[in-house]
Formats: sequence, C-alpha cells, structure tokens
Amino acid sequence: MIKKLGSTILLAAALLLSACSSEKSDNDKVEVVATYSIIYDLVKNVGGDKVEIHSLVPIGSNPHEYDPLPEDVMKATDADAVFYNGLNLEEGNSWFEKLMKSADKSGEDAPVFRVSEGVEPIHLESKGLEKQMDPHAWLDIKNGIKYVENIRDALSEVDPENKEYYKKNADAYIKELNALHEKTITELEKIPKEKRILITSEGAFKYFGNAYNMDTGYIWEINSDSQGSPQQIKNVVDYIGQTKVPGLFVETSVDPRSMETVSKETGIPIKGKVFTDSLGKKGEDGDTYIEMMKWNTETIIKGLQ
Repeated sequence: MIKKLGSTILLAAALLLSACSSEKSDNDKVEVVATYSIIYDLVKNVGGDKVEIHSLVPIGSNPHEYDPLPEDVMKATDADAVFYNGLNLEEGNSWFEKLMKSADKSGEDAPVFRVSEGVEPIHLESKGLEKQMDPHAWLDIKNGIKYVENIRDALSEVDPENKEYYKKNADAYIKELNALHEKTITELEKIPKEKRILITSEGAFKYFGNAYNMDTGYIWEINSDSQGSPQQIKNVVDYIGQTKVPGLFVETSVDPRSMETVSKETGIPIKGKVFTDSLGKKGEDGDTYIEMMKWNTETIIKGLQ
C-alpha cells in the first residue's frame, strides 16, 4: 500500500532527495512528468529520444486518486514540463494540486500543460455532479489526436531547438491514429445495433460511445470512495433488464467484484477486460495507447456479437 504523506512532508523529502542529486540528468533530454501511463505513452511517441519521462501513477492504478511518493515530488520539482489530463481526472483528494504546490510548479517559469486542451467535454449525469466533466476523453481516438497536438506544441515551446523533430514524430503518429480511428468505426459496425451496448463498472466510455455509435451503461459514473453501492448496482441491473446486451465488461484498473455481482444478478456473463485509466504492463496486452484501443475494440466485438 502506498503510504499517505502530507504535502509538507513530501516537500521536505523531495528537498533531501534533490540535495543528493542536485545535478541535472546526465544528458540533455527534456525532463517530463506525466500524471499517468496513457499520457506517458503519448509524450513518448512525440518526444522520442529527446525526452525522459516519469509517470506518476503506476500502471494498473487509479489516477483519480493517488498519493504521491517523495520521488514524484523530486521529479516534478526538476521537470522541464508537466503534462496532466485535467477534465476532472486528477482532482480526487486534490493530489495533483498538492503535488504541484509542493513542487513549486505554480509560476510562469514552471510549465504545466493540460493535454486535453480544446477537447469538447462531456459532463457527468449523476445528481449533484452535473457541473463536473467526464475526464475520459482519450477513449475517443480523435481526442487522443488533440492530446498529441497539444503535447507537440508544448514540447516545441519548452525545447524550440527540436521543434521540427517533434512535428515530424507527431505527424507520423497522428497518421497512425487517424487510420485506427477509421478502422475502429468500421470494426464496431459488425456488432448488431441492438447488441451495441457497452456496460462497464465506471462510466468511462461516453466519449467512446459517442465516437463509435454505441450506447453505454455503468455501475458508478466516476471512480470515487462511494463506488459500487447497492443502489448503483440496482440501477444498472434495471437498465440491463431493458436491453438485449449479451455481455458485460470490467476495467483492468478497478476491483471486479461489483461487476461480478451484476453478472450474478442478471445472469449475463462478463465477457472480458477493457482498458480505461491505465495501459497494460510493458510486454503485455494493451501496453501502448494504440494497443489498448485495439484490444478494447477486439474485446468488445467478441463479447457483443
């Protein structure tokens, strides 16, 4: 379990660590901090060998709520650029705001970039949360392309000498993403319309549903301490009863027990795991943004046909 540390303790620990390694990296790479693994991969594709990246939230963990380690504060303090999603993702327990304050990343000379800049947000539906934004914009590949464009521009701002390098990498990557977006539309059309309903634990697939013509349902709308309540389970069970959906799905980064309860209540099997808030581990399924989106599409098709 990650030990919780107050911002004051974190800052003190970071200062001690910095004192032990006051010199910059042993190369001239741009030092980047990304809040979670998906942004890490996008930055890696644009930055190539010109950047060195540290991802804060470990693979498989929940970026909505996180307790930064002293190493995270040190990395953020020394970073030339910090990339975060925004749209209500890193706001759980205010961990990102506290980290940036501890790392003194509040001034104009400390670049912090929101990669979702320019995305048209979808708002939450739950009572009392209607003013909050759904953060999972990257599950629409067109939004993933916006992220890449923002990362390209940010790296070019921080490291203007390599602007053309970042543009070249981004152009090639965007070409791949556009092709994947079109293929995803074509592939998901193979699912009969009455079965094209994606039921997951968290309501993370609204952007995906809008982009790829699928209805979506969920147990809870956004990861929090109150997820998986009896009322939430009842609501999704009632919704499923009104559909012809043949399968359910559970995310790789959440506890599967709530969805297992839904499966037991409805008699509908869990057909597979999908990626939402995290990539897969290196060398395993879904270990890049492109591979996770491919995996999701293939898993959904197999589960709903």
